[in-house]
Amino acid sequence: MLEFAYNNADTWVRWQAGSYLDLRDAQEEEFDKRLSAFLAWHRAQALPQYARFADEAGARLARGATQADLVWGYDAIRQQSREGLRRAGMELGDFLDRLTPAQVEHLERRFAEDNRKFAREWVEGSPAELRSRRLKRILGAMEDWLGELSDAQRERVRQFNDGAPLNGELRDRERRRRQAELLAMLRSRQSTRALGDWAAQWDRGREPALLAGVREYESGFLAMLADVERSLSPRQREAAIARLRRHAREFDMLAAVR
Repeated sequence: MLEFAYNNADTWVRWQAGSYLDLRDAQEEEFDKRLSAFLAWHRAQALPQYARFADEAGARLARGATQADLVWGYDAIRQQSREGLRRAGMELGDFLDRLTPAQVEHLERRFAEDNRKFAREWVEGSPAELRSRRLKRILGAMEDWLGELSDAQRERVRQFNDGAPLNGELRDRERRRRQAELLAMLRSRQSTRALGDWAAQWDRGREPALLAGVREYESGFLAMLADVERSLSPRQREAAIARLRRHAREFDMLAAVR
């Protein structure tokens, strides 16, 4: 599934770009060339890093991962994401500077649609409803990696979820702020100069309340994961290790394809 998804990423990205930017014939051709250049960089530079990360994460989990190990993994993923976003922004900056005003307006309308969807999932509803939806997502992700959780593990996740802050409204405001920054960048034709750093520094300029809420959530989440890690059954631990090692092999295989 990973190989299929990666090898067809260009098709999905082209479809998304066409949907959000309403690209025309010559623009589609140029976008395809730039996308191909980015994916070639990603295959050669990013995938080997992913493989090393998955191998190291599997080794740490095999010997018993501490909360410090979980922080290491979280930080590594963030850093890899920043590198990819910076490269994508640098590749596309001058292309986006040549969008027409109508295309920028089209993008703005698409953002508005996305914001309504985000609000339905993360903002609308009572606190109990929001926590219930979040708990379902967290449990689903964890069981995807570990298999069925024990009652004690599920209870530990539930305790975290009940106490963790609900940051939906703050995140919604942040999304809209970032969208407004991007639209202003496109309208002033500053993407060539600024898009790479802007994309990589996605958390720059956040309001203090969101920064505090994110730190509280992340700290509690990592502490919960550390508790669950200590309670893993041999079957659960081996399932997660096997998946990490499988991903490492897949990343290496994909990186070798030219």
